[in-house]
Amino acid sequence: MNDQLKILVISQYYYPEPFRVHDICEELVKRGHEVTVVTGEPNYPEGVIYPGYEKHQKANEVKNGVVIHRCPIQPRKTGAFHRFLNYYSYSRMAKKYVKRLKASDGKPFDVVFVNQLSPVMMAEPAITYRKKYKTPVVLYCLDLWPESLVTGGIKRNSTVYKIFHGVSKRIYRSVDRILVTSRSFREYFRDQFGMADVSQIGYLPQYAESLFEKLPYHQPDETINLLFAGNIGAAQSVDTIIEAAKRMQDQNVRFHIVGGGTELENLQKEAKELPNVIFYGRRPVEEMSEFYAKADAMLVTLVKDPVLSYTLPGKVQSYMAAQKPVIGAVDGETAKVIREANCGYCGGAENVDELVANIQAFIQCQEKEQLGLHARAYYEAHFAKQIFMDRLESFLRQNSSKQ
Repeated sequence: MNDQLKILVISQYYYPEPFRVHDICEELVKRGHEVTVVTGEPNYPEGVIYPGYEKHQKANEVKNGVVIHRCPIQPRKTGAFHRFLNYYSYSRMAKKYVKRLKASDGKPFDVVFVNQLSPVMMAEPAITYRKKYKTPVVLYCLDLWPESLVTGGIKRNSTVYKIFHGVSKRIYRSVDRILVTSRSFREYFRDQFGMADVSQIGYLPQYAESLFEKLPYHQPDETINLLFAGNIGAAQSVDTIIEAAKRMQDQNVRFHIVGGGTELENLQKEAKELPNVIFYGRRPVEEMSEFYAKADAMLVTLVKDPVLSYTLPGKVQSYMAAQKPVIGAVDGETAKVIREANCGYCGGAENVDELVANIQAFIQCQEKEQLGLHARAYYEAHFAKQIFMDRLESFLRQNSSKQ
Protein backbone atom coordinates (compact mmCIF):
# COMPACT_ATOMS: atom_id res chain seq x y z
CA MET A 1 0.00 0.00 0.00
CA ASN A 2 1.28 3.46 -0.90
CA ASP A 3 1.15 5.63 2.23
CA GLN A 4 1.77 8.82 0.29
CA LEU A 5 -1.11 11.27 0.20
CA LYS A 6 -1.73 13.74 -2.60
CA ILE A 7 -2.79 16.83 -0.65
CA LEU A 8 -4.33 19.99 -2.05
CA VAL A 9 -3.94 22.90 0.38
CA ILE A 10 -6.29 25.87 0.15
CA SER A 11 -5.01 28.92 2.00
CA GLN A 12 -5.40 32.57 1.04
CA TYR A 13 -2.12 33.29 2.86
CA TYR A 14 1.21 31.56 2.32
CA TYR A 15 4.94 32.25 2.37
CA PRO A 16 6.34 34.92 2.41
CA GLU A 17 3.37 36.03 4.51
CA PRO A 18 3.92 35.33 8.24
CA PHE A 19 1.80 32.21 8.79
CA ARG A 20 2.74 28.71 9.96
CA VAL A 21 1.00 27.00 7.04
CA HIS A 22 4.15 27.01 4.90
CA ASP A 23 6.03 25.16 7.65
CA ILE A 24 3.19 22.62 7.89
CA CYS A 25 3.22 22.03 4.15
CA GLU A 26 6.99 21.61 4.00
CA GLU A 27 6.87 19.14 6.89
CA LEU A 28 4.22 17.11 5.06
CA VAL A 29 6.56 16.96 2.05
CA LYS A 30 9.37 15.74 4.33
CA ARG A 31 7.02 12.98 5.45
CA GLY A 32 6.68 11.79 1.86
CA HIS A 33 3.45 13.43 0.76
CA GLU A 34 2.75 15.38 -2.41
CA VAL A 35 1.58 18.90 -1.51
CA THR A 36 0.12 21.54 -3.81
CA VAL A 37 -0.92 24.93 -2.42
CA VAL A 38 -3.39 27.30 -4.03
CA THR A 39 -2.95 30.71 -2.43
CA GLY A 40 -3.16 34.43 -3.20
CA GLU A 41 -0.54 37.00 -4.06
CA PRO A 42 1.20 37.96 -0.79
CA ASN A 43 0.01 41.27 0.67
CA TYR A 44 -0.68 40.62 4.38
CA PRO A 45 -0.65 42.58 6.66
CA GLU A 46 0.24 45.91 4.99
CA GLY A 47 -2.27 45.39 2.17
CA VAL A 48 0.25 45.94 -0.64
CA ILE A 49 1.53 43.19 -2.94
CA TYR A 50 5.03 42.21 -1.82
CA PRO A 51 7.98 43.34 -3.99
CA GLY A 52 8.82 40.70 -6.56
CA TYR A 53 5.26 39.38 -6.69
CA GLU A 54 3.62 42.28 -8.53
CA LYS A 55 1.94 41.71 -11.91
CA HIS A 56 1.56 38.00 -11.18
CA GLN A 57 5.27 37.34 -10.89
CA LYS A 58 6.02 33.96 -9.25
CA ALA A 59 2.48 32.79 -9.95
CA ASN A 60 3.86 29.25 -10.09
CA GLU A 61 6.88 28.00 -8.21
CA VAL A 62 8.19 25.15 -6.11
CA LYS A 63 9.59 25.90 -2.66
CA ASN A 64 11.13 23.14 -0.54
CA GLY A 65 9.16 20.54 -2.43
CA VAL A 66 5.79 22.33 -2.16
CA VAL A 67 4.12 23.21 -5.47
CA ILE A 68 2.64 26.72 -5.16
CA HIS A 69 0.13 28.53 -7.34
CA ARG A 70 -0.66 32.16 -6.49
CA CYS A 71 -3.97 33.47 -7.77
CA PRO A 72 -4.20 37.15 -8.73
CA ILE A 73 -6.19 39.00 -6.07
CA GLN A 74 -7.20 42.47 -4.98
CA PRO A 75 -4.76 43.55 -2.24
CA ARG A 76 -6.19 44.32 1.20
CA LYS A 77 -5.10 48.00 1.21
CA THR A 78 -6.98 49.75 4.04
CA GLY A 79 -10.63 49.95 5.00
CA ALA A 80 -13.51 47.47 5.02
CA PHE A 81 -14.39 47.96 1.34
CA HIS A 82 -10.96 46.93 0.07
CA ARG A 83 -10.77 44.09 2.58
CA PHE A 84 -13.99 42.53 1.30
CA LEU A 85 -12.77 42.90 -2.29
CA ASN A 86 -9.64 41.09 -1.20
CA TYR A 87 -11.61 38.33 0.51
CA TYR A 88 -13.87 37.60 -2.42
CA SER A 89 -11.25 38.02 -5.13
CA TYR A 90 -9.23 35.10 -3.75
CA SER A 91 -12.26 32.87 -3.42
CA ARG A 92 -13.45 33.67 -6.94
CA MET A 93 -10.09 33.21 -8.65
CA ALA A 94 -9.13 30.09 -6.70
CA LYS A 95 -12.50 28.43 -7.44
CA LYS A 96 -11.84 28.88 -11.16
CA TYR A 97 -8.33 27.52 -10.88
CA VAL A 98 -9.05 24.36 -8.86
CA LYS A 99 -11.72 23.14 -11.29
CA ARG A 100 -8.99 22.00 -13.66
CA LEU A 101 -6.37 21.10 -11.07
CA LYS A 102 -5.08 17.53 -10.68
CA ALA A 103 -2.21 15.88 -8.82
CA SER A 104 1.06 14.98 -10.56
CA ASP A 105 -0.34 11.63 -11.71
CA GLY A 106 -3.21 13.33 -13.52
CA LYS A 107 -5.76 12.11 -10.98
CA PRO A 108 -7.69 14.09 -8.32
CA PHE A 109 -6.02 14.77 -4.99
CA ASP A 110 -6.70 12.38 -2.12
CA VAL A 111 -7.69 15.07 0.37
CA VAL A 112 -8.12 18.85 0.52
CA PHE A 113 -6.75 20.69 3.54
CA VAL A 114 -8.09 24.19 4.22
CA ASN A 115 -5.98 26.41 6.47
CA GLN A 116 -8.89 28.67 7.42
CA LEU A 117 -8.04 32.06 8.77
CA SER A 118 -10.12 35.12 7.90
CA PRO A 119 -12.18 35.11 5.79
CA VAL A 120 -14.09 31.84 6.02
CA MET A 121 -14.84 32.29 2.29
CA MET A 122 -11.30 31.12 1.56
CA ALA A 123 -12.72 27.60 2.01
CA GLU A 124 -15.03 27.97 -1.00
CA PRO A 125 -12.46 26.63 -3.53
CA ALA A 126 -12.14 23.46 -1.43
CA ILE A 127 -15.90 22.92 -1.54
CA THR A 128 -15.85 23.51 -5.29
CA TYR A 129 -13.15 20.84 -5.65
CA ARG A 130 -15.10 18.46 -3.42
CA LYS A 131 -18.23 18.82 -5.55
CA LYS A 132 -16.39 18.15 -8.79
CA TYR A 133 -14.01 15.36 -7.72
CA LYS A 134 -15.68 13.92 -4.56
CA THR A 135 -12.44 14.61 -2.66
CA PRO A 136 -12.93 14.88 1.13
CA VAL A 137 -12.20 18.25 2.77
CA VAL A 138 -10.51 18.77 6.14
CA LEU A 139 -10.86 22.36 7.40
CA TYR A 140 -8.49 23.70 10.06
CA CYS A 141 -10.38 26.53 11.79
CA LEU A 142 -7.97 29.13 13.14
CA ASP A 143 -10.44 32.06 13.05
CA LEU A 144 -14.06 31.57 14.10
CA TRP A 145 -16.56 33.04 11.66
CA PRO A 146 -18.64 35.12 11.75
CA GLU A 147 -17.23 36.01 15.20
CA SER A 148 -14.07 37.43 13.66
CA LEU A 149 -16.26 40.19 12.22
CA VAL A 150 -17.25 41.24 15.74
CA THR A 151 -13.64 41.93 16.66
CA GLY A 152 -13.53 44.20 13.62
CA GLY A 153 -16.46 46.28 14.85
CA ILE A 154 -19.43 44.51 13.22
CA LYS A 155 -22.39 44.14 15.62
CA ARG A 156 -23.93 40.71 16.15
CA ASN A 157 -27.42 42.04 15.49
CA SER A 158 -26.39 43.70 12.20
CA THR A 159 -27.46 42.60 8.73
CA VAL A 160 -23.81 42.05 7.75
CA TYR A 161 -23.27 39.67 10.67
CA LYS A 162 -26.45 37.73 9.89
CA ILE A 163 -25.47 37.34 6.25
CA PHE A 164 -22.05 35.96 7.13
CA HIS A 165 -23.53 33.75 9.84
CA GLY A 166 -25.44 32.03 7.02
CA VAL A 167 -22.34 31.89 4.81
CA SER A 168 -20.26 30.43 7.65
CA LYS A 169 -22.89 27.83 8.55
CA ARG A 170 -23.08 26.63 4.94
CA ILE A 171 -19.29 26.37 4.63
CA TYR A 172 -18.67 24.64 7.96
CA ARG A 173 -21.44 22.14 7.30
CA SER A 174 -20.12 21.41 3.79
CA VAL A 175 -16.76 19.94 4.80
CA ASP A 176 -15.99 16.42 5.97
CA ARG A 177 -13.95 17.22 9.06
CA ILE A 178 -13.24 20.34 11.10
CA LEU A 179 -10.10 20.71 13.20
CA VAL A 180 -10.04 23.37 15.91
CA THR A 181 -7.26 25.15 17.78
CA SER A 182 -9.24 25.46 21.00
CA ARG A 183 -11.32 22.89 22.85
CA SER A 184 -13.99 25.54 23.38
CA PHE A 185 -14.61 25.93 19.64
CA ARG A 186 -16.66 22.74 19.75
CA GLU A 187 -19.24 24.53 21.88
CA TYR A 188 -19.47 27.30 19.30
CA PHE A 189 -20.10 24.93 16.39
CA ARG A 190 -22.70 23.07 18.42
CA ASP A 191 -24.54 26.18 19.61
CA GLN A 192 -24.32 28.30 16.46
CA PHE A 193 -24.55 25.76 13.66
CA GLY A 194 -26.21 22.74 15.24
CA MET A 195 -23.13 20.56 14.73
CA ALA A 196 -23.65 18.21 17.65
CA ASP A 197 -21.47 15.36 16.34
CA VAL A 198 -18.22 16.18 18.15
CA SER A 199 -16.53 13.21 16.49
CA GLN A 200 -16.39 15.34 13.35
CA ILE A 201 -14.57 18.13 15.21
CA GLY A 202 -10.98 17.26 16.07
CA TYR A 203 -8.74 19.17 18.48
CA LEU A 204 -5.47 20.34 16.92
CA PRO A 205 -3.82 23.19 18.87
CA GLN A 206 -1.09 25.17 17.14
CA TYR A 207 2.63 24.69 17.70
CA ALA A 208 5.45 27.25 17.85
CA GLU A 209 8.20 27.88 15.32
CA SER A 210 11.42 26.07 16.20
CA LEU A 211 13.29 29.34 16.83
CA PHE A 212 11.29 29.74 20.06
CA GLU A 213 12.36 26.37 21.38
CA LYS A 214 13.60 26.43 24.96
CA LEU A 215 15.37 29.75 25.29
CA PRO A 216 17.80 30.01 28.22
CA TYR A 217 16.54 31.45 31.48
CA HIS A 218 16.86 35.24 31.67
CA GLN A 219 17.95 36.25 35.15
CA PRO A 220 15.98 39.40 36.03
CA ASP A 221 17.97 42.45 37.04
CA GLU A 222 16.58 45.49 38.80
CA THR A 223 14.15 46.10 35.92
CA ILE A 224 11.46 43.58 35.04
CA ASN A 225 10.95 43.33 31.27
CA LEU A 226 7.52 42.26 30.04
CA LEU A 227 6.87 41.50 26.36
CA PHE A 228 3.72 41.51 24.26
CA ALA A 229 4.28 40.08 20.76
CA GLY A 230 1.85 39.75 17.87
CA ASN A 231 -0.98 41.47 16.09
CA ILE A 232 -2.14 44.78 17.59
CA GLY A 233 -5.81 45.06 16.70
CA ALA A 234 -9.01 45.83 18.54
CA ALA A 235 -9.40 42.21 19.67
CA GLN A 236 -5.99 42.10 21.37
CA SER A 237 -6.89 44.83 23.90
CA VAL A 238 -3.31 46.09 24.13
CA ASP A 239 -4.77 49.26 25.64
CA THR A 240 -5.19 47.18 28.82
CA ILE A 241 -1.39 46.89 28.92
CA ILE A 242 -0.99 50.63 28.33
CA GLU A 243 -3.35 51.40 31.21
CA ALA A 244 -1.35 49.08 33.47
CA ALA A 245 1.86 50.83 32.39
CA LYS A 246 0.37 54.21 33.34
CA ARG A 247 -0.22 52.96 36.86
CA MET A 248 3.26 51.45 37.18
CA GLN A 249 5.42 54.34 36.00
CA ASP A 250 7.11 54.58 39.38
CA GLN A 251 8.12 50.91 39.40
CA ASN A 252 11.02 49.14 37.69
CA VAL A 253 8.90 47.55 34.99
CA ARG A 254 9.26 48.00 31.23
CA PHE A 255 6.57 47.04 28.73
CA HIS A 256 7.94 46.00 25.34
CA ILE A 257 5.38 45.77 22.52
CA VAL A 258 6.41 44.08 19.28
CA GLY A 259 3.96 43.88 16.40
CA GLY A 260 1.81 45.83 14.00
CA GLY A 261 -1.87 46.23 13.34
CA THR A 262 -4.81 48.58 13.10
CA GLU A 263 -4.47 49.89 16.67
CA LEU A 264 -0.72 50.45 16.72
CA GLU A 265 -0.80 54.14 15.82
CA ASN A 266 -3.54 54.94 18.34
CA LEU A 267 -1.69 53.15 21.11
CA GLN A 268 1.58 54.86 20.29
CA LYS A 269 -0.16 58.22 20.67
CA GLU A 270 -1.74 57.13 23.94
CA ALA A 271 1.59 55.98 25.35
CA LYS A 272 3.65 58.85 23.96
CA GLU A 273 4.48 60.27 27.38
CA LEU A 274 5.07 56.91 29.08
CA PRO A 275 8.77 56.20 29.65
CA ASN A 276 8.10 52.56 30.54
CA VAL A 277 6.47 51.56 27.22
CA ILE A 278 8.57 50.77 24.15
CA PHE A 279 7.09 50.01 20.72
CA TYR A 280 9.16 48.16 18.13
CA GLY A 281 6.64 47.79 15.31
CA ARG A 282 6.29 44.64 13.27
CA ARG A 283 9.48 42.60 13.08
CA PRO A 284 10.40 39.51 11.03
CA VAL A 285 9.79 36.26 12.86
CA GLU A 286 13.53 35.54 12.62
CA GLU A 287 14.20 38.45 15.01
CA MET A 288 11.59 37.47 17.58
CA SER A 289 13.78 35.07 19.55
CA GLU A 290 16.05 38.01 20.43
CA PHE A 291 13.11 39.86 21.97
CA TYR A 292 11.87 36.75 23.75
CA ALA A 293 15.33 36.02 25.17
CA LYS A 294 15.44 39.38 26.98
CA ALA A 295 11.94 39.09 28.47
CA ASP A 296 11.28 38.05 32.04
CA ALA A 297 7.64 37.24 31.28
CA MET A 298 5.21 37.43 28.36
CA LEU A 299 1.87 39.22 28.16
CA VAL A 300 -1.35 38.04 26.53
CA THR A 301 -4.51 40.17 26.45
CA LEU A 302 -7.88 39.98 24.71
CA VAL A 303 -11.05 42.04 24.81
CA LYS A 304 -13.85 40.83 27.06
CA ASP A 305 -16.17 38.90 24.79
CA PRO A 306 -17.96 35.59 25.47
CA VAL A 307 -17.16 34.07 22.07
CA LEU A 308 -13.65 35.48 21.73
CA SER A 309 -12.89 33.79 25.05
CA TYR A 310 -13.14 30.47 23.18
CA THR A 311 -9.89 31.26 21.36
CA LEU A 312 -6.34 30.27 22.24
CA PRO A 313 -4.00 32.75 20.47
CA GLY A 314 -1.04 31.10 18.78
CA LYS A 315 1.33 33.40 20.65
CA VAL A 316 0.61 31.42 23.83
CA GLN A 317 2.27 28.35 22.33
CA SER A 318 5.28 30.45 21.32
CA TYR A 319 5.52 31.91 24.82
CA MET A 320 5.40 28.47 26.41
CA ALA A 321 7.82 26.90 23.92
CA ALA A 322 10.31 29.63 24.80
CA GLN A 323 10.08 28.57 28.45
CA LYS A 324 8.69 31.90 29.57
CA PRO A 325 6.22 32.72 32.36
CA VAL A 326 2.91 34.09 31.06
CA ILE A 327 0.84 36.93 32.52
CA GLY A 328 -2.65 37.21 31.07
CA ALA A 329 -5.64 39.51 31.10
CA VAL A 330 -7.89 37.00 29.37
CA ASP A 331 -10.95 34.83 29.92
CA GLY A 332 -11.96 31.37 28.79
CA GLU A 333 -9.66 28.90 27.06
CA THR A 334 -6.44 30.92 27.37
CA ALA A 335 -6.97 31.49 31.09
CA LYS A 336 -7.67 27.77 31.49
CA VAL A 337 -4.40 26.82 29.78
CA ILE A 338 -2.32 29.24 31.88
CA ARG A 339 -3.83 27.83 35.06
CA GLU A 340 -3.55 24.19 33.97
CA ALA A 341 0.10 24.74 33.13
CA ASN A 342 0.78 26.67 36.36
CA CYS A 343 3.05 28.88 34.31
CA GLY A 344 2.13 32.38 35.46
CA TYR A 345 -0.71 34.65 36.53
CA CYS A 346 -4.05 35.40 34.95
CA GLY A 347 -6.82 37.93 35.56
CA GLY A 348 -9.96 38.84 33.69
CA ALA A 349 -10.02 40.31 30.19
CA GLU A 350 -9.72 44.13 30.19
CA ASN A 351 -9.30 44.11 33.99
CA VAL A 352 -6.46 46.59 34.55
CA ASP A 353 -6.57 46.24 38.34
CA GLU A 354 -6.00 42.49 38.16
CA LEU A 355 -3.28 42.85 35.54
CA VAL A 356 -1.36 45.32 37.72
CA ALA A 357 -1.80 43.06 40.75
CA ASN A 358 -0.58 40.03 38.79
CA ILE A 359 2.48 41.88 37.48
CA GLN A 360 3.31 42.90 41.03
CA ALA A 361 2.83 39.31 42.18
CA PHE A 362 5.22 38.17 39.47
CA ILE A 363 7.79 40.75 40.55
CA GLN A 364 7.66 39.35 44.07
CA CYS A 365 7.66 35.72 42.96
CA GLN A 366 10.75 33.78 44.05
CA GLU A 367 10.17 30.96 41.54
CA LYS A 368 10.18 32.80 38.22
CA GLU A 369 12.40 30.19 36.57
CA GLN A 370 10.07 27.41 37.75
CA LEU A 371 7.10 29.10 36.08
CA GLY A 372 8.99 29.04 32.80
CA LEU A 373 9.83 25.36 33.26
CA HIS A 374 6.15 24.63 33.85
CA ALA A 375 5.29 26.47 30.63
CA ARG A 376 7.79 24.42 28.64
CA ALA A 377 6.63 21.13 30.17
CA TYR A 378 3.02 21.88 29.25
CA TYR A 379 4.08 22.83 25.73
CA GLU A 380 5.96 19.58 25.25
CA ALA A 381 3.00 17.55 26.51
CA HIS A 382 0.30 19.31 24.48
CA PHE A 383 1.62 21.65 21.77
CA ALA A 384 4.91 20.26 20.39
CA LYS A 385 5.33 20.25 16.61
CA GLN A 386 5.82 16.48 16.52
CA ILE A 387 2.46 15.97 18.25
CA PHE A 388 0.79 18.45 15.89
CA MET A 389 2.16 16.86 12.72
CA ASP A 390 1.38 13.31 13.82
CA ARG A 391 -2.21 14.27 14.61
CA LEU A 392 -2.65 16.28 11.41
CA GLU A 393 -1.27 13.45 9.30
CA SER A 394 -3.64 11.04 11.04
CA PHE A 395 -6.65 13.31 10.43
CA LEU A 396 -5.74 13.67 6.75
CA ARG A 397 -5.38 9.91 6.31
CA GLN A 398 -8.65 9.17 8.11
CA ASN A 399 -10.52 11.60 5.87
CA SER A 400 -8.82 10.93 2.53
CA SER A 401 -10.38 9.20 -0.47
CA LYS A 402 -7.88 6.37 0.11
CA GLN A 403 -9.92 5.20 3.09
